[in-house]
Amino acid sequence: MYYDWTYLLLIPCMLFALWAQLRVKSAFSKYSAVLSRSGLTGAEAARRILRANGIYDVQVTPTPGELTDHYDPAERVIKLSSSTYSATSVAALGVAAHEAGHACQHAESYAPLKWRNAIIPVTRIGSVLAMPLFLLGLLFSGGAYIGGSIGETLMVSGILLFSFSTLFQLLTLPTEFNASRRAMQVLESQGMLSSDELSGARSVLNAAALTYVAALASSLVSLLRLLLIFNNNSRRR
Repeated sequence: MYYDWTYLLLIPCMLFALWAQLRVKSAFSKYSAVLSRSGLTGAEAARRILRANGIYDVQVTPTPGELTDHYDPAERVIKLSSSTYSATSVAALGVAAHEAGHACQHAESYAPLKWRNAIIPVTRIGSVLAMPLFLLGLLFSGGAYIGGSIGETLMVSGILLFSFSTLFQLLTLPTEFNASRRAMQVLESQGMLSSDELSGARSVLNAAALTYVAALASSLVSLLRLLLIFNNNSRRR
């Protein structure tokens, strides 16, 4: 019976990702209960940041769900969840400012965001085809020489497609860190949060950043696993 030991590589990443998710939910829940002294809602804070940066063609709208906040560069819309859009909490202002930071990045053609957006089409294709191609190649590679060659080609194709997902995650880190840094600077400079409130917003954004670190770690380990399987398979031929 074949035993794939490479699955063990994924366990630490899964635990890290779970811990990161729990941490961001805990931080958001904690500081959602702390109302900001400014009384601004998340939507108002986002719009104020946009105006301060001379951005008038980006809308701020509500979106269903919790922690579903994001900036859509194609539609030029900041979509804030119900727990952020109309809330006046420290957490809401931190998250809203972060998403407004992405809109500012887009307006300035911030390089990592620009590169990340450029590979999205390939990343979407890779997320659908990478593993099927790799697994199909693994099946073919055990056959005759021609079948084995086809199998290796399919496996390499799957690895290359998957690598774009890893690159996407890699480019996400500076994009997210920069958006959070922008958020903290503008929240302080515009007087939207006091010094003690800034600490709470920073805790929320730092916890959220861990989820992106976990995603990159998982993608890197998954890519390593595919390379190890391909190498072991080639050596057995």
